[in-house]
Order: sequence, then structure tokens, then C-alpha cells
Amino acid sequence: MKILVCISNVPDTTTKVKFVDSDTKLDTTGIQWVINPWDELSLTRALELKDDPSAGVKSVTVAHVGLPASEPTIRKALAIGADDAFRVNAAPADSYFVAAQLAAVIRKEQYDVILCGIESSDYNGSMTGGMVAEFLGIPSVSAVSDIKIENGSPLLTREIDGGREIVTVPMPFVAIVQKGIAKEPRIASMRGIMTSRTKPVRLYEPEAEEPLTGIKVYEKPSPRAACKFIDPENAGQLITLLQNEAKII
Repeated sequence: MKILVCISNVPDTTTKVKFVDSDTKLDTTGIQWVINPWDELSLTRALELKDDPSAGVKSVTVAHVGLPASEPTIRKALAIGADDAFRVNAAPADSYFVAAQLAAVIRKEQYDVILCGIESSDYNGSMTGGMVAEFLGIPSVSAVSDIKIENGSPLLTREIDGGREIVTVPMPFVAIVQKGIAKEPRIASMRGIMTSRTKPVRLYEPEAEEPLTGIKVYEKPSPRAACKFIDPENAGQLITLLQNEAKII
């Protein structure tokens, strides 16, 4: 069984966001790039399955659509424990474009389980995983919080309103995973960092697909209002503010 984990290269969540070129582009100066948190948890769960002999997982591959500057993020995934990787040499224009590029390579390499984070922490689109499945014509399961392999068959737990649902699905399939898929992201060991330098990263040129969306302009959210402190004895003022300013009661 071969598992593929799709990863995004995103700014660290502590990044101070700035824009350039009349607010049409992100200013990447000084940004520390990391593996998208949901993808990192996906990778951790894939490696846990590989560590379990009963699961029958032979290899874990990471996939990424991005330019050469994203190589350090791929190498970090290899240091964490992935066996190999491939990169499609193109800027990730939008979810449709990324999904099309990933699907084109997956058709060539053939994977049994494809894991995608539910969203990326920069654009929060929540579209790529489902689009990959549609391009490939295979099943997808969303909101997955746990994956087990029992007797060669996948058993997925997904979150639904009011509870959880356990489903089975034929392979190959796409699992769109969310928080809970792993407790904590796996940390790269020194040995992992050293061996990651020699692990293969296959390079693919992009397919002739055009993105369906583009960025016209970025806008920062309005600054938050100053915090107001209310005397605990003055419940009336608090109620007035909640009604007239916050408008939540």
C-alpha cells in the first residue's frame, strides 16, 4: 500500500502580513515558510500507519506544487519521515490549478491512499482535496479525524453534526483530514534531517492548465476597537454595550 500526502508551503502563523504592488501581492520578505499544519498532521498519521506492521503500508510520499524556493519545506517533510517526494515546478495559482497538477502526477505514479489537509492556513479555501478526487474520478471522504487500516481495508472516522461516523471506502481514495487525525505533529530527528538530504525528490513540469481564479487586491481586516473595561457593579452599562455596540444580544 502506498500513501501520498499533499503538502502546502505556507507562512508561519506568527508572520506579520504585509502587501506590495498596490496590495496585489504578498510581501514575502523575511517570511518563515512551514508545512501547512493540517498537512503536517496528515503526514504524521501516515507515518504512524507505516510504523504499524499490520497496516501494510510500504511507503509514504509527499507531493507539492511550488517553485524551487519551497524545497526546504519538502526536505522538512522528508526529515520527519517521508520516504520520497515529488514537486510540480509551478507557482500554486489557485486550488483548481494545484489539484489538476497533483492529479496528473498521481495518474502516473498510482497511490492507494491520498491525504489532503482540510484547508491551508493562508487562503483557507478547503477545495483542493475534493478537486483532486474529482480529477481522478475516485471517492473522497471529508472531515476525517482518524484513519485505520484493518485487514487491508481502510476504516475512516469523520466528524458529523452531533457525533461521529465510521465509514469504509474502496481504494484508491482521497481523505480530506482535519484536526484530530494525529495528536501532535512528528518532530524531525537528527538522523532524519541527515538522511533527508539524499532522499529523492522527483521534479515534474506543469500540465497546460489555466487557473480559474486570480487575486485582484488584498485587504487587511479593520483594526479591532480598543478594549473597554466595565465595573462589575455596573451590569446595565455592560448590557447596553452588548446591545448597541457588539449587537450580540
